[in-house]
Amino acid sequence: VLGCEVFPNQYILDEQGFVGRVAAVNSHAVTLLDLPHDQLMHQGAWGLKPINIHQAIALHLLLDPDVHIVNLTGAAGSGKTILALAASIEMVIGQKRYNKIIATRSTPPLAEEHGFLPGTEEEKMDPWLGAITDNIEALHLNDENPQSSIQYVKERANIQFKALNYIRGRSFQKAIILIDECQNLTPHQMKAIITRAGEGSKVVCLGNLAQIDTPYLSATSSGLAYMAERFKGFAHGGSVHLNGVPRSVLAEFAESNL
Repeated sequence: VLGCEVFPNQYILDEQGFVGRVAAVNSHAVTLLDLPHDQLMHQGAWGLKPINIHQAIALHLLLDPDVHIVNLTGAAGSGKTILALAASIEMVIGQKRYNKIIATRSTPPLAEEHGFLPGTEEEKMDPWLGAITDNIEALHLNDENPQSSIQYVKERANIQFKALNYIRGRSFQKAIILIDECQNLTPHQMKAIITRAGEGSKVVCLGNLAQIDTPYLSATSSGLAYMAERFKGFAHGGSVHLNGVPRSVLAEFAESNL
């Protein structure tokens, strides 16, 4: 840590297995909270357990009621979405700390005007929020009646799918706001969403700077990078980069070579 810039809620790991979380920073000292490795690995959220220390750290940050904004980055398959979703469901249904989950993400330019698409707002957003639905299903694959469990979670956790243009002008109280594919958002769009967080709400930003699909954004101009930089000194925020846990050998090769 000495000689390095550190920030509140940053996690420090060493080769001997020590895990510490920065509790306070001033001009003279850095205060670390010692987190036992086994304790971190035995956390759970809605039946989901971390499979490595980086996932355990992410879960620890997600479940902390004093952290109001969490930034999770990492390659495809590293567990960003399923960790965020499991923690969100746990905090809404299990702990009753929040009242609902608002899920949103960037959409391709041709899909920005959702009014032209038929169906309800959720049906219009479904093609672009498939990752959320897929991960709800993954959490309940081994249930006796998976479809019934999925419907139960969607209703009890009050999961709402919102398009970006529906969020503008709204204010969400006691909600968890999940923003998927943040790397494709501009700084202006990120600000528009995060400022919608009302009293008692938590924002979770998910993204991968290596997967920017928008031609006018780069790893430095992306809203994800902008948000991480602007919030790094915020006492109620934190960021975790997840190491890849590839979905398959093919996915791992594609991540590295395409």
